Amino acid sequence: MNILNNLFVTTLPLVPKSIVRRFANKYIAGDSLEDAVNVTKQLNDRGIMTTIDVLGEGVFSRQDAVNAKNECLEVLEAIDKNRLNANHSLKPTSLGLGIDYEFCLQNLTEIVKKANKLGQFVRIDMEDSPYTTRTLNLYEDVYKKYQNCGVVIQSYMRRSMDDVAELAKMKTNFRLCKGIYIEPVEIAYKGKQEVRDNYLKLLRLMFENNCYVGIATHDDYLIEGAYKMIAGLNKQKHEYEFQMLLGVRDKLRNKIVKDGHRMRIYVPFGVHWYKYSIRRFKENPNMAGYAFKALFTGGR
Repeated sequence: MNILNNLFVTTLPLVPKSIVRRFANKYIAGDSLEDAVNVTKQLNDRGIMTTIDVLGEGVFSRQDAVNAKNECLEVLEAIDKNRLNANHSLKPTSLGLGIDYEFCLQNLTEIVKKANKLGQFVRIDMEDSPYTTRTLNLYEDVYKKYQNCGVVIQSYMRRSMDDVAELAKMKTNFRLCKGIYIEPVEIAYKGKQEVRDNYLKLLRLMFENNCYVGIATHDDYLIEGAYKMIAGLNKQKHEYEFQMLLGVRDKLRNKIVKDGHRMRIYVPFGVHWYKYSIRRFKENPNMAGYAFKALFTGGR
């Protein structure tokens, strides 16, 4: 079945978008900011925090980057207006990192400044390796003026240990994940267990440097390892949080919350849902299999 599901992933471009959307609805709040606000309210009512993200990345014009910046500002205003227990996450390439560094920095600074004024936090997402160094530079440049921001570290990147050692000196607020982009073996670990092992090593380094960490994973092995580390280092509830994706392993999410840990759910929205959904299916081929089956059953 796994072989078939992996085959389905490669054929997804042939599947009608209407069918992909039917299964994508599990992973996205909807097309509008209002949809993301409503989903966040529902999660907040269950004692769960969120981070709201406008889907979209890799813009190729300055106007598109400015439009993306304005959408981010609208998210911050909506969080404030609705008094949501939420922060905002964004991808630097959506703000023009692939066009011009200083231009992107200007856009990002405007967003973080607005968030600072509203008492909010902004997470700077990490993308694929051509942008790693520039993303970390963006974070450091913005942090000089505004400390209400943090960055993402990917445990499958071989450089991450050195990056964390340096960023920990700034008491960086980290989001730690495995990483989903396809990278060459020269710069990224490929084995499942070596990525896990590096994840826990990075988590320990972050904790030992008293950095706040968003433990972003759906992996039982890593969650168990994090539990043990939290207990062993006597970490308090306000020093970390667990993070998961909307629609992924809800039972496990609820268990973590029941165990008394803080939980934040990634809530994406927007018209650019297709690329994000395809990435989710590649991470979870079983879902691609369901979508492929729907192609021949009329979605029943």
